[in-house]
Amino acid sequence: MKKKKLGILLATPPQNKNWVTVVNLAQEAIQQGIEAYLYLIDDGVHGTSCPEITVLTQSGVNLFVCAYSIQRRGIPFDHNTPIAYSGLVALSDLIKGCDRFITFT
Repeated sequence: MKKKKLGILLATPPQNKNWVTVVNLAQEAIQQGIEAYLYLIDDGVHGTSCPEITVLTQSGVNLFVCAYSIQRRGIPFDHNTPIAYSGLVALSDLIKGCDRFITFT
């Protein structure tokens, strides 16, 4: 049986209440045996170094970060983490490939 896939786009910074919602949603998806994909874009990229992100990736969440958003905000690329720096083509593929896709802006 094929695993269900959940995609989540987060465009708000870690101080926004969406952050807690997304972290909890992604954790719950993993616990339920659902493949979870998180795409950080716009101000969401400020959370790449947050401990919650490390916990999510260690528990199996696939993390994608908009390379353009990182560059525009002057955040250095960290190639020693499980972050996949990508663009809108990858986002489009995620949207198309997931059973459900939710956005938080």
